[in-house]
Amino acid sequence: MNLLPAIELETAPDPHYCVIWLHGLGADGNDFAPIVPVLKLPLSIPIRFIFPHAPQIPVTVNGGFVMPAWYDILEMQIDRRVDTDGLLASVAAINGFVEREIGRGIPQEHIIIAGFSQGGAVAYHLALDRETPLGGLLAMSSYFATTELIHTHTANLSLPIEIHHGLHDPVVPEHLGRAARDFLEEHGYAPVYRTYPMEHNVCPEQIEDISAWFSSVIAA
Repeated sequence: MNLLPAIELETAPDPHYCVIWLHGLGADGNDFAPIVPVLKLPLSIPIRFIFPHAPQIPVTVNGGFVMPAWYDILEMQIDRRVDTDGLLASVAAINGFVEREIGRGIPQEHIIIAGFSQGGAVAYHLALDRETPLGGLLAMSSYFATTELIHTHTANLSLPIEIHHGLHDPVVPEHLGRAARDFLEEHGYAPVYRTYPMEHNVCPEQIEDISAWFSSVIAA
C-alpha cells in the first residue's frame, strides 16, 4: 500500500527501535518532530522516529472545514458518536508503517506507538487489536474511542502502556483518560496513568516522563 507522507528522524544510524508518533486534529507530523532531541535518549540504542501526516478531510464540528485529521469529529462531545470507519482506515494506514518497519528489520516488539488526542485514539486500537504485541503504547490527552470494537488478545497483556492527561483539558476531558485506563485494567492490562496540571497540550514534566518511559521500554 502507499504510505502516508511522514517525517523520519534517526537518533543514530542503523536503528534498533522505531517510534511511530501520531499528531492531533489540525496538526501534522511537524507538531512533535522537534521533541526528539529534547528527549535526550541514549545514543547507544539508535531509534527511528516516524511522524506521519494525517490525510486532509472535512471535519464536521468545524463546519466541514478541510484539515489534517485521522477521522471525522461528528460532535463536540467526542465520545458520543465516533467515525469508526475513518478511525479504522487510519489504523490500517499506520499499520502500513508498522509492516514496513518490520520489513526493514526492526522486530515488532521494538516498535512503539505514540499518539496525541485523535492520534492516541488510533494508537489505542492499533496497538491493542493486534494478535502479536508491539513494543509499547503511549496515549496522550486522548480517549479509547473503539472499546466496543476492539478484539483484545492475551498476547498483549504485558504490553507497556503509558497514559498521560491534562487535569484541565477542555478538548478531551480527563475523565475520558481515566475511562481508558479503567477499561484496560478491567481487561487485564496494567497501564500507568499520569496527570499533569495542564490543558490540551504537553508540558516539560511530561516530556521528562516520556523520556524515562521510552528509556525503560527500550532497556527492557
